[in-house]
Amino acid sequence: MKELYDDYCFKASRGVTKKYSTSFYAGVRALDKRIRDDVHAIYGFVRFADEIVDTFHDHDKETLLAEFKEDTYKALDRGISLNPILNSFQASVNKYNIDRQLIDQFLHSMEMDLNPIDYEQTTYEEYILGSAEVVGLMCLKIFVYGDEAEYQKLKPYAMKLGSAFQKINFLRDYSADYHELGRLYFPGIDPTGELSVENKMRIEDEIQKEFDEALIGIKMLPKSSLFGVYVSYKYYTKLLRKIKQKTSQQLLQERVRIPNNAKMVVFAKSMVRNQINIL
Repeated sequence: MKELYDDYCFKASRGVTKKYSTSFYAGVRALDKRIRDDVHAIYGFVRFADEIVDTFHDHDKETLLAEFKEDTYKALDRGISLNPILNSFQASVNKYNIDRQLIDQFLHSMEMDLNPIDYEQTTYEEYILGSAEVVGLMCLKIFVYGDEAEYQKLKPYAMKLGSAFQKINFLRDYSADYHELGRLYFPGIDPTGELSVENKMRIEDEIQKEFDEALIGIKMLPKSSLFGVYVSYKYYTKLLRKIKQKTSQQLLQERVRIPNNAKMVVFAKSMVRNQINIL
């Protein structure tokens, strides 16, 4: 009867994805049915850890994160957890033999978010590795069904894509990160939060180069995951174009969004390209 419980847990992770990110949820729906629940499991785990450091301000976040971390490793070792999100996560991690070092690096980045940091280039790269690149690698292990040779071949591209996504998130959420959380992730930024035109353009160019490299790897993915990842890539490239149209002051004052109707257009165009094999 454990199958009944596991099914409930995967549904819980799916619900977390749908509640917190309509864009990511749409991308996962474009994946093959065989791997959707596993990707939802990764997202649910990542989202819960992120919630601890980003929103639970009236609670002891350090203790909550430490307990979450301890419960994560217990779930992985035992092969079960009474926390539905951790139960589905451990099932997917153990199923595909996802490297625990990736989990270590992710949780370390969450610990970095507990207190304000004056980011330098090394700590900036360390944070992006743990908060985004390793999450992409967890998903990649699922996309290639645990095939280690394919994983190693596509690993550099997945890391570039994760890095690009995270840097866009930094720009999209620039206002909230600065005003509500007191965070400035980009190194060398004025403490007032002012992002110079030169810095903004440099970051945007950096993201575009990472996208260009990542696309090479996206096209090499199995058909079961190629379309879903491509849809997410297109959402974020559209978001990048919109960010480029904003001034630094606008980023400091408002969150950049893509309307739902625009997301639907991106999905439809991507589907057409996929059907005629011109991704």
